[in-house]
Parts: sequence; structure tokens; C-alpha cells
Amino acid sequence: MIPPPPRVFGPITRTDVVRYQGASGDLNPVHHDEPFALGAGYPAPLVVGMLPAGVMFAWASDWLGPANVRRVRCRWQAPVFPGDVLTTSGTIAREYDDGGERRVDLELVSTKQDGAVAVRGWATFVAPPTPPPLAPSTDGKESR
Repeated sequence: MIPPPPRVFGPITRTDVVRYQGASGDLNPVHHDEPFALGAGYPAPLVVGMLPAGVMFAWASDWLGPANVRRVRCRWQAPVFPGDVLTTSGTIAREYDDGGERRVDLELVSTKQDGAVAVRGWATFVAPPTPPPLAPSTDGKESR
């Protein structure tokens, strides 16, 4: 099993942040109110932490299927602001059998354009079935 290529998201806009706030119900003004964010010591409104985490976990579930998610967790490491571009990727940390289910543990990371790690994640998925290998057909083309 090979992970898909990294996913690039952004640049993140203030509209992205406000739309996420509306969908999530997290209406903390530090995420949309410039004077409030500056007063709290930030250079601009702070992106809601679950937005970069959600982008990261969406990369994994687009690959392995949302119905196959068994566990996720994350750790935020650097603040994300409007204008930042995130690149999400991951590796397979372990493949194993658990109670008859083939599972895979992933280590995920979302980095900002300057290389800073915005969020790290870990996820466990049921591994989707692997298709059988291609076999040569009688007409010289490969088939399943």
C-alpha cells in the first residue's frame, strides 16, 4: 500500500476561516476579529485549529475511505494564519491484523509554506481490500 501524493491546501483565506467557524460553531473572536486577535498577541486572526487538522484527516480518509476510520488524534504545533499554505502527507507506520480486520496505522503531518509543522496526526484505518494483481490476457493486455 502506497500513500497518495501530498495535498496542498491554501492559501487559507479569512473567508475559509469564517465559513469553518460557522460550520463548526466555534465563534471565538480570535479567529475573525482583527482587533481582538491583535489584543490577544497574534499578528492576525488565528485559523481555527480543527481546520488544518480536518484537511489532514480528509487526505487520509480520501485515500482509505471514511467508513474505515477507527481512531484519530492530533497535536497542534504551530499557529496557522490566513495566507498560509498547508501541505499534508503521511506514511504507513504499521500494518497488522486486529480481530480479523486488516488495519493500518498512519503518521500524518501538515506543514506550512515555511516548513514549520502546523499539526501532526495519527490515525488507524481498516485497510481496504487490495485488488488482485494484473494478469496477462490472451490479447496481450493486462487484466484482472
